[in-house]
Amino acid sequence: MSQTALSFDLSTIVPETGAPAPDRLISGNPVFTTWNIEEAEGGLYAGIWQATPGKWKISYDEWEYFHIIEGHSVVTEDGGSEVHLRAGDSYILRPGFKGTWEVVETTRKDYVIRV
Repeated sequence: MSQTALSFDLSTIVPETGAPAPDRLISGNPVFTTWNIEEAEGGLYAGIWQATPGKWKISYDEWEYFHIIEGHSVVTEDGGSEVHLRAGDSYILRPGFKGTWEVVETTRKDYVIRV
């Protein structure tokens, strides 16, 4: 494939693992697995992210588009209502978003983030 096009071939990428910062964790013991596929100049990122069940606080300084590939998560904005996200759903979180992310069933999403 050319250097101006990339496929989402996870078999060629070593995933990173992580978890919410302890001060953001609300419940559970979620584990994040991230396959960073693209890190472009200007603060643009794309890849696949997966998380196991748990709930934590989120605060966005960046813009993110994502599409749920599998699983069930609930995103709740502070002072807002719950948004249930399942396979096939797409969503955008804008800078300034604050709330919680709860993984009910292990969730995998593809994402594009612009810092």
